[in-house]
Amino acid sequence: MKVILRSDISGLGKRGDICEVKDGYARNYLFPGSLAIVASDGATRQAASMRRARDLRDAQDRSSAQTIATTLVAKSITIVVRAGAEGRLYGSITNGDVADAIKEQTTVDIERRKITVDPIKAIGTHSATIRLHSDVVFPVTLEVVAR
Repeated sequence: MKVILRSDISGLGKRGDICEVKDGYARNYLFPGSLAIVASDGATRQAASMRRARDLRDAQDRSSAQTIATTLVAKSITIVVRAGAEGRLYGSITNGDVADAIKEQTTVDIERRKITVDPIKAIGTHSATIRLHSDVVFPVTLEVVAR
């Protein structure tokens, strides 16, 4: 059965895509959840407009993510924490701490879920990875210093 997706579904496609799925999958999962509609002639034209809107929005998101990436790659983010005598931290630095430090130092607001950081438990220079868009992934240098 041919269906038009009304929202992004991992492993199947993005909003506006026309996909071939099994009848039971469409009847029991996609249709009751309003995730897809049957691909009729009128709906196919509507899907084309949904894809055009998605492509425009995707291009704008990619360009804004690229400008944020060029801004953050050039900077080193400093995080001031309490540490012991040997340079070990009391606790660890999480992606939420990194997001707060980035917002405080650069006024760029990044969701903590988009930041990937290995547990940081010592003073020094570390790295975090930020994924703002599926095509825009970049590293950020973190400078961890003691109070």
